[in-house]
Amino acid sequence: MSARHAAGSFGLLRAGWQRVIVLFVVAMAGLGLLLTMFGTTGHGAGSRSTGTAAPGVYGTPGTGAPPSVRLGWGFTHTEYSADRGTAAAEGSADKLLAAQPLPQNQAIMGWGSDNPEPSPGRYDFSGLDSRIALIRRTGGTPVLTLCCAPDWMKGGAPGTTDWSRIEAAPTPGHYADFADLAAKIARRYPDVHEFVVWNEFKGFWNDSPGRWNYEDYTRLYNLVYRAVKAVNPQNLVGGPYLNMDSVAPGTKDNASSVSGPWGSLDQRVLDALDYWMRNKAGADFLVVDGSSTTHDGALVPDDFNATQKFYDLSRWLRQDTGLPLWWAEWYVKPDHTVWPEKQLMAVQATAMTQLALGGTDTAFYWNPESESGDCSGCLWTGTEADDQGGTPLPMLSLLRRFAAAFPPGAPLRTPAVDNANVRALASGRTLLAVNTTDRQITARIDGTTVNLAPYAVSWTTR
Repeated sequence: MSARHAAGSFGLLRAGWQRVIVLFVVAMAGLGLLLTMFGTTGHGAGSRSTGTAAPGVYGTPGTGAPPSVRLGWGFTHTEYSADRGTAAAEGSADKLLAAQPLPQNQAIMGWGSDNPEPSPGRYDFSGLDSRIALIRRTGGTPVLTLCCAPDWMKGGAPGTTDWSRIEAAPTPGHYADFADLAAKIARRYPDVHEFVVWNEFKGFWNDSPGRWNYEDYTRLYNLVYRAVKAVNPQNLVGGPYLNMDSVAPGTKDNASSVSGPWGSLDQRVLDALDYWMRNKAGADFLVVDGSSTTHDGALVPDDFNATQKFYDLSRWLRQDTGLPLWWAEWYVKPDHTVWPEKQLMAVQATAMTQLALGGTDTAFYWNPESESGDCSGCLWTGTEADDQGGTPLPMLSLLRRFAAAFPPGAPLRTPAVDNANVRALASGRTLLAVNTTDRQITARIDGTTVNLAPYAVSWTTR
């Protein structure tokens, strides 16, 4: 073949390939147009056209307990927990938690967990993996709170995380994206069977009418509920994680008919709960949180008697909704107030007694956060300061003894007490008695005389 004929042949071949390439590009452009027009399953409009596949199952999932709405008494991890610090302190904390495993709750973003999806389709589960690993190796029952949302789902730039906006809710166009993320997380941790949707209606307050935006929350909840159930129908999902805010006795604004000596439940909370109950896709349990203080931080009638709010609301919520009841958080003192440790433990023990008698099925103590040093109400000393971290504190002892003595379904009994300053609870052979005063007192409990030191939390086995 001459050089001229060879050049002509290669020219024809090149032209042919060019036509093929053009057709291929046109075809791909058409496909891209179709994807743009019709979107992809489970994503908000135009939110994810690129990205990497979510990582698969993390580590070796524990066998764990079967799904249950009656987990009893546990705690929630916050920013500083036992998965960070010196090796010696972490080891001490691990042994401490493994000695009596409790249910452990963790948020998917914030409170010690990094942004799980910084950009659409780009995942970072390192922080959440660390917490799940901690729960697994200490034998706890893992629970995940599906909050909060990556920045790009709430108007932020992809690839950025502004922690000052952690409480912002996803925009409605990204509700499906958040549900998709929840499903990916449920697949990643197949040993997690209990999921709480969102946290305290964060980002769902509507300023103009001055009420909760319960319509949008319920839309988000329903998408997440269906997504998590689609991963495993045995998964248990609950909400709405409303704060049981209350107003002082005699207050007229926003007071509801649900009341007691501690005040009245805020009507706006009641409205949100009613709407969610009527419009939810389903729920395996009801989630609430709250404080024995009023909206303005008052304890009515006083620090101990204000805890009756936990009993009254627990009884009412169980009867009104017919759902198993979870308290995701409970608090017994005004914010930024420091009490002596003995007083704090006595009020906490009284509050837990009220929650138990009210029919609570699951309750999580919000573990205060501390890197090191003193930490009133913490469960253990911080693991980041030195090798001495990870040692138990009084609240952990109370939580564990309460969990062992009064598990879900235990036959509870209120003993006969001749002193109004004593709170008591019994089950089986175990008796808990609390002195609600700052002085030593004597009381007859079930016919037996006992001496109680100031603010004593006394355990007796008979």
